[in-house]
Amino acid sequence: MTSVAEQAGTQTDAPQPAPGAARRASAWARRAPLLPALIFMIVVTQLPFLATLVISFMDWNAYYPEERGFAGFDNFVRVFTDVNMRDAVWTTILLTGGVVLISLVLGLGIALLLDRKFRGRGAVRTMMIAPFLVVPVAAALIWKHALYNPEYGLFNGALTWIWGLFGSDNPPQPDWISNMPLWAVIFSLVWQWTPFMMLILLAGLQGRPLDVIEAARIDGANNWQIFRSMTLPHLRQYLELGALLGSIYIVQNFDAVFTITSGGLGTANLPYTIYQIFYQAHDYGRASAAAVVVVIGTIIIATFALRTVSSLFKQEAGR
Repeated sequence: MTSVAEQAGTQTDAPQPAPGAARRASAWARRAPLLPALIFMIVVTQLPFLATLVISFMDWNAYYPEERGFAGFDNFVRVFTDVNMRDAVWTTILLTGGVVLISLVLGLGIALLLDRKFRGRGAVRTMMIAPFLVVPVAAALIWKHALYNPEYGLFNGALTWIWGLFGSDNPPQPDWISNMPLWAVIFSLVWQWTPFMMLILLAGLQGRPLDVIEAARIDGANNWQIFRSMTLPHLRQYLELGALLGSIYIVQNFDAVFTITSGGLGTANLPYTIYQIFYQAHDYGRASAAAVVVVIGTIIIATFALRTVSSLFKQEAGR
């Protein structure tokens, strides 16, 4: 029989795994459950983008299938030199900038109101969020038919009622979409995206240092001074985050333009122009090149958004 000392020596002499190998095994054990989700994400998102990138370098038009071949950077040159594409870029900038700026201003005002304590505040917050939860196509249809329609729309009905209060039988009945097509799209998107901005800014308002604000009130600062010197600087990064996230989504908007104006009257943005090139002109190469340009621009905006989010998380962790 072996002694206890011999058994202990035998156990001590057994080979132990290297520390590096143990760490790698532990890391793989933690990451292995995430591999199916990672593979699914790659298949769903990256492979289609890779296919789009390959097609963007091809001369591929369904009307001329026998002429399909490698085109190099010709499709990208056509994207940046085409007059219609330049107009679409300018329309996209106006549409995105207008929606983001107006939504931020309205969202800030609503957030300041909802930050106060009053009876039914929870119900009011829930109702204010509702427009953001509406399906985009349904929201665009509501604005096109229930609000903008010159014959039975709510806006012209309100004008008829207001003019009737003053005894007038001939109220103006404008065709809102024809008279201001781009603004018609902007207003519908502002209605839908203002709750999103309000949520972000309301979260920022609830993170203010209330003791500092109370000290400023004791020192004689009024509401405007507190807002300008304390609240607005505190909300700067939340405003940046809302603008960046809103830009990422609004620059890709297709539903409102397609539903309200069908891209006419100078409202065709980049996504709608890509749709026209792909499904109407059947120029798959040029449409893919334009889509790649849009994706690259979106990635650049998303990079700034991620930096803003990480800086917010660092500030919260440092408190």
